Amino acid sequence: MAKYIAFLKAINVGGHTVKMDHLKNLFEKMEFENVETFIASGNVVFETKSQSVVSIKKKIETELEKSLGYKVVTFIRTTKELKEVSEHKPFKDSDLDNKQNYLYIGFLDNQPEKDSQKKVLALSDKANEFHFNKTELYWLCRKNFSDSGITGKILEKALGMETTIRNSTTIRKMVARFC
Repeated sequence: MAKYIAFLKAINVGGHTVKMDHLKNLFEKMEFENVETFIASGNVVFETKSQSVVSIKKKIETELEKSLGYKVVTFIRTTKELKEVSEHKPFKDSDLDNKQNYLYIGFLDNQPEKDSQKKVLALSDKANEFHFNKTELYWLCRKNFSDSGITGKILEKALGMETTIRNSTTIRKMVARFC
């Protein structure tokens, strides 16, 4: 059995409240095994015999929309991929060690086209710096998220695709626990 992590967009934000026990039950009804949720922001770890990320994603999105009544965009990573995401260091240690800075990771379905990457990189300023690696967007935010001037919608418009964002602390904790 392979272990996967589903990063669900828009769970417990924007009025879409879902209890983690309910989310776990929904995944179990989809016949995933050893299901665990991690903090209340739409992170679900599970095992399945399926090796097709595309079919796993489609199954989750279809079933969650039926059960919750709204579209839940889902990004799937293997434990190996998540470990690689956590270990990638695109910014200086001094920036990452500064307690006033935050590192966020945006999960994407595909590697963005060069033009889309340029649009995101053009958003960089003194407070925000971006870096792409495969299907992740790394964002060094030198302010609080809410004060950065950048939102998920702004990033999605520049990317031309959807994303869901997690802070690096969450990713490191997930790697320590599940990978």
